[in-house]
Amino acid sequence: MPYLDNPILDTDSYKASHWLQYPPDTKATFFYVESRGGTYESTVFFGLQAVLKSRLGRPVTHADIDEARAFFAAHGEPFNEPDWRHIVDVHGGRLPVRVRAVPEGSVVPTHQALVTIESTDPRCYWLPSYLETLLLRLWYPVTVATISWQARRTILHYLERTSDDAAGQIAFKLHDFGARGVSSAESAGLGGMAHLVNFLGTDTVSGVLAARAFYGEPMAGFSIPAAEHSTITSWGREHEVDAYRNMLRRFAKPGSLVAVVSDSYDIYHAIAELWGKALREEVIASGATVVVRPDSGDPVEVVHRCVAMLDDAFGSTVNGRGYRVLNHVRVIQGDGVNPESIRAILERIVAAGYSADNLAFGMGGALLQKLTRDTQKFALKCSAARVAGAWRDVWKDPVTDQGKMSKRGRMTLLRNLRDGSYRTVPLPGDAVSLPPDAVPDGWEEAMQTVWENGTLLRDWSFSEVRERAAGRP
Repeated sequence: MPYLDNPILDTDSYKASHWLQYPPDTKATFFYVESRGGTYESTVFFGLQAVLKSRLGRPVTHADIDEARAFFAAHGEPFNEPDWRHIVDVHGGRLPVRVRAVPEGSVVPTHQALVTIESTDPRCYWLPSYLETLLLRLWYPVTVATISWQARRTILHYLERTSDDAAGQIAFKLHDFGARGVSSAESAGLGGMAHLVNFLGTDTVSGVLAARAFYGEPMAGFSIPAAEHSTITSWGREHEVDAYRNMLRRFAKPGSLVAVVSDSYDIYHAIAELWGKALREEVIASGATVVVRPDSGDPVEVVHRCVAMLDDAFGSTVNGRGYRVLNHVRVIQGDGVNPESIRAILERIVAAGYSADNLAFGMGGALLQKLTRDTQKFALKCSAARVAGAWRDVWKDPVTDQGKMSKRGRMTLLRNLRDGSYRTVPLPGDAVSLPPDAVPDGWEEAMQTVWENGTLLRDWSFSEVRERAAGRP
């Protein structure tokens, strides 16, 4: 949206006055981002590259400054016009900050520094704080990637117990249904892309486009022909079977998949009488796999009953692990799906002797919208400032909430080469990274400088991100 394009105005109002609030003779500040805990013990770091490219990818201009000056004058805030003019005149509008971060796709325990931001021009010591608003929005793709990654762990657990090909099945077991349930097209793009770090199935087109735009991935996700209620109910209840037959004749080809929502009237009648009798031979003859989609009722109960009824109609084969796999048909559940219901549904059907191969899931609001910054308690805090020529530790330690105590000092992150654990450690003096002789044996520095003075220094590919996320169980 063009009216949001000015990077100087992509901030909170009170940030405009903060340059006047630091101690005299402040010449530099150092900030960091962490997950302070939350629902999950680890997060999948993802999305910073997209935030940097989309929000900081173009230089600030004098026209931006003119607009911001007029806005803040009318808005009731002071405006640091001289330093913004300095950024344009001296730095060509490119922001003098250094951003270091863990590689995208890294799975890092909570309470560790994930990103650090520091000023590189003594006159612009205030800039890292000013950028908090736009940079901390990375909480959203990180949290979506984490929810999706955790769901992948759950599904993979049941596949490894009950499938002959867990590795081959997992990529399409959780489909993104969330585009219509988010608050904006940008959220659909960032969140949909974050889900694709872990899976290949999606109906969120903007997520695929975002992966192409920010990570160079030509086609990050895939879909199949699928019915919605209107394409079934428009035939009329008395012609429900004709609507299903039309789906078969249009899309059911040997080796293909076609999904058909089947609860417009009576899901159990649709399975027993229409799919299981009237259309049974046509389904088999097509050579396709028909994916029946229930979309109402209690997910655990309905899915179990649908699988059992499809087994009665089409039969099943016992696989090498002793679990039944349906012939010719599958089930996808897209209603009421969240991390808890996925586990409950899989537990029920596995207990009944069915392989997790028989199921796929579609998750919408619980994947892309039912989350907040507090889901993983993300924060960006100042930990050091150089005042009167010396670095001083900066931190908060509120007596009313020890969970909000922040880290102190300039810092980086180490990764253990043996067990993959992480440890946040101090940086000496003005060092950008640890000197090689300061890195303990068996450890490596996990952070890399990804952005400096307006230039992207590390451009991760989507395949690199995926491989990294998949590398830790």
